[in-house]
Amino acid sequence: MRATDPSAPPSRELLFLELRAIWELSAFFASYPLLRMAPRGDGHAVLVLPGLAANDTSTRPLRRFLTDQGWDANGWELGPNHGPRPGAEEKMQNRLATLFRDSGRKVSLVGWSLGGVFAREMARREPDHVRCVITLGSPFAGAPRASNAWQLYERASNRKAEDWPGRERMKTPPPVPATAIFSRTDGMVAWQGCLEREGPTSENIEVEGSHCGLGHNPTVLYAIADRLAQPAGHWKPFDRSGLRSLIYPDPGRGEAIPGLAGWATGG
Repeated sequence: MRATDPSAPPSRELLFLELRAIWELSAFFASYPLLRMAPRGDGHAVLVLPGLAANDTSTRPLRRFLTDQGWDANGWELGPNHGPRPGAEEKMQNRLATLFRDSGRKVSLVGWSLGGVFAREMARREPDHVRCVITLGSPFAGAPRASNAWQLYERASNRKAEDWPGRERMKTPPPVPATAIFSRTDGMVAWQGCLEREGPTSENIEVEGSHCGLGHNPTVLYAIADRLAQPAGHWKPFDRSGLRSLIYPDPGRGEAIPGLAGWATGG
């Protein structure tokens, strides 16, 4: 079951498969001893932003893992994510500035779904404060209603799905290293809209899983640790050779990713 129309929401079948998130949470706890073998951190601050209508509770397993691996993982501390309501983006930038000032080092941003859309824009506004951006199923490049949550978004944000200033600009990678993690069987948002334009410091990592489980899917958490563990200023694309190729498919396989060749060349 694959979503083939990038302008339409995922199918009902894929939406139903979001129940996998429960299994993925169980897999997170069961595999935790193995996850501890993932790359370790250098103590720099990581700001984790939740998805639509979710709060810091939803990102607790991810933040616990990152803390255990040696990073200073932080929630956004803004309550539920109601979208770009007046003042919300300013509060996020203030949170980033505080972490940057207190730590004395650039901050990595990890954003789940709508949280990733915000993370990329935060990095665009303050690139000197941001080390890298990692998005989890974030529809920053998709059609406004290519989601099974667009009605919830409109109720939560008090604005139309199409009403987001700079929507075309959002498709351009931020001026910092950027990794987009996505699943072709995402039941909430069309996966095609979650892809970075691949370039010298931007990439896509494909995983198998649900949208609602991305924040605690073991394969996602390992990939996040791998990306965060890179030395500052020495970013390299994700290595999916060897045994990793069995877990992390080549994003260009099978059904082509629209526009990647053109994006990479600026076309």
